[in-house]
Amino acid sequence: MAGSLPSRSFYDPHVLNEVRLQLHIPPERLLVWYRGAAAEVQATASDGRRVRFPARVLQPFVTRDGVHGAFVLRFDDQSRFVDIRRLP
Repeated sequence: MAGSLPSRSFYDPHVLNEVRLQLHIPPERLLVWYRGAAAEVQATASDGRRVRFPARVLQPFVTRDGVHGAFVLRFDDQSRFVDIRRLP
């Protein structure tokens, strides 16, 4: 499309505001968030960075076995959560 900016892949590993995570959260741990005792998840990214993000964003990925898998989180320039995607 003429005049538009080039699109960037959602999974661009060079974007500083993207973080890749492997999450393995058992259902018992999720209950802490559902009960309101904690509002954030703390995790270590694949590149070693420590990140915090709202626990509520994991809700679409919760199964009877908890939350498991590889994910990409995106943050804005003020380090606020933007979105999360499960990787294949």
